Amino acid sequence: MRAQKYLLLIVGPTAVGKTDCCIRLAKKFEADIFSCDSRQFYRELSIGTAKPSDAELRAVPHHFINNKSIAENYTVAQFESEMLDALDAYFKQKDFAILTGGSGLFAKAISHGFDPIPDIPESVRESLIEEYEKKGLSSLLDNLRELDPETYARIDQSNTQRVIRALEVSKFSGKPFSAWQKGEAKKRPFEIIKIGLDRPREILYERINSRVDQMIEQGLESEVRSVLHFRNKNALQTVAYKEFFDYFDGKLPFNETVNLIKQNTRRYAKRQLTWFKNQDDFQWFQADEEDKIEEFIKNSL
Repeated sequence: MRAQKYLLLIVGPTAVGKTDCCIRLAKKFEADIFSCDSRQFYRELSIGTAKPSDAELRAVPHHFINNKSIAENYTVAQFESEMLDALDAYFKQKDFAILTGGSGLFAKAISHGFDPIPDIPESVRESLIEEYEKKGLSSLLDNLRELDPETYARIDQSNTQRVIRALEVSKFSGKPFSAWQKGEAKKRPFEIIKIGLDRPREILYERINSRVDQMIEQGLESEVRSVLHFRNKNALQTVAYKEFFDYFDGKLPFNETVNLIKQNTRRYAKRQLTWFKNQDDFQWFQADEEDKIEEFIKNSL
């Protein structure tokens, strides 16, 4: 048995095929799968988050899926602490683990770590919420672009909560939110093998459109209705959920809502790729290059 412990970090845009790849590799290397997908933590959200199916969850042990409620406020810092504790316990039994997801900040929390962000006075957030209510999201985005162009370029610009978070840190601390994420990488008690998955853009977009159609058939509208009373929670300020709020409010017809989900998901995938490809230590593969991925992992051990 190897003394060294290995964490295989597999990232990529939504719908690229991370789940299939990770299950295959988990079986090959006798590993459990840990999720760093910031939406799959929540028990109430399944269809719109494209969680692994029940059969996939049974095929390989999964962790950090369905472990939180959207009623909770769950931060990246909490995730980092809980995930490192879980991996510490896991590596006492096994040598190889897989961490996967499309949430860049959550992946980086484990691979790199963050400098501790200072506590932000509630008054700073309240002033930003007031600006949002008076002037709209575009005003906040203009402000963020001026204060922190790096975060502006890679953030989900339709996620009001994340925009406000980046702004409140930038305003209160006096330095860009992105600067708090550039400290020296924290030493981890395991080696990290970093892999990025991609597909040709037209194929990825076809997969996204097909996935959204499948979500609609599976009952996405009903799922969103079931959590409508949580609509102001950060977990729901995200693609495939927030678009339905305007539909329920009578602001959008159903067909336009579905098309908007597809459009916003494609844009989100593009931002995911931009984020991860700016992290220059990932080895990139096409998602169907199974043999090359396995060879790279074996050579990295």
